[in-house]
Amino acid sequence: MDKFKEIQLFVHVADFGSLSIAAQKLRISNAAASRFLQALEGRLGIRLVERTTRRLWLTDAGLEYYPRCVAVLAEINDADAEIADLAVNPSGVLRVTSSVSFAMMHLAPSIRELHTKYPKLTIQVITENKYHNFIEKGIDVAIRTKEYEEGSNITIRKLAVTRRVLAGSPLYFEENKPPLTPSDLSSHRMVLYSLANDPYLLKFKRRGVSSAISIAPTFESNEGQVIREAALKGAGILVQPLYIIYDDIVSGRLVPVLTDWELPPLAINIAYQSRRHQPAKIRAFVNFLIDRFAALNLERKWKDLG
Repeated sequence: MDKFKEIQLFVHVADFGSLSIAAQKLRISNAAASRFLQALEGRLGIRLVERTTRRLWLTDAGLEYYPRCVAVLAEINDADAEIADLAVNPSGVLRVTSSVSFAMMHLAPSIRELHTKYPKLTIQVITENKYHNFIEKGIDVAIRTKEYEEGSNITIRKLAVTRRVLAGSPLYFEENKPPLTPSDLSSHRMVLYSLANDPYLLKFKRRGVSSAISIAPTFESNEGQVIREAALKGAGILVQPLYIIYDDIVSGRLVPVLTDWELPPLAINIAYQSRRHQPAKIRAFVNFLIDRFAALNLERKWKDLG
C-alpha cells in the first residue's frame, strides 16, 4: 500500500507542481506527503524532485520515471473499472447444470431471450440426472429437484413446486382399462424413472387418507425423456412431474389417471455458491429464470393441472 501511495503522490506532485496540492488530492497532511516522497526516493536511491521555497520541478530521473508511473496507475484504474463493470454487467461464461428434461424444456427455449437481454453472457449447460457436488466440478448454478444441497455455503432459491402425476397414452388406454384406485396399478404396465426417490414405492394421499403401493416396473430408465417417449408410444403408465409432461397432457398425448390422489410434490430449486460479492452473471441468470417462471405462471400450472 505504501508503494502505491508513493507512486500516486509522485504523479500528483508532477502534475500539479505542488506537494501541498498533491497532499490535498490524497487527503493526507503535508508532512505525510513529504514522508511518502522521501520514502520513494530513498527506496529508489535517487532524487526525483527538486524544490525551493518558490518552485518545484522533476529531475532527469523524475522525468523518466513519471510516464512509467502514469502508465502503472492507468493500468490499475482500468483493471478496477473492468472488474467493477463485471459486477454490474453480466458477461463471461456461466456454467449451468440440470437434468436433460429441464434443459430441453426450460433452458434451451429461453436462451434466445437471455442472449438478447445479456449479449455478453455465454451459457454452458451440463446435463446430469445425478446430484454431484457441483461447486467442485466448476459449476456456477445448479437446477435441482430437491429441497437442499449439502454444505452451508450453498444458497437455495425456489423456482417452482411441481405436482407428480401418473399418465398413459390414449393408445395404451384403448387396450387397458384406466386404474380407478392405486391398488389397480398392480395390473398395469408401469414405466418408471429409476433415479426418483424410492421409485418402486408410490405414496398416495387423498382427503387425509394415505396409501403406499409397491410397483414392479415393466420398463425403467434413468432418463426422464426416455420414460416420456416410451409412454407416448403406449408402453404403459408413467410417473413424472408435470414440468416434464404438462404439454403432453394439455395436448391429449398423455391422459392423467388417479388425479384425485396426490403423490409427494417436487420442489425445483436453483442452487449456487453463497458469496458476499456474487458475480453479476449468476445474479442475472437466477433472477432471469425466476422472473420467466413467474411470467409464464408455471407453478400454478404444474400444481393444479390448469
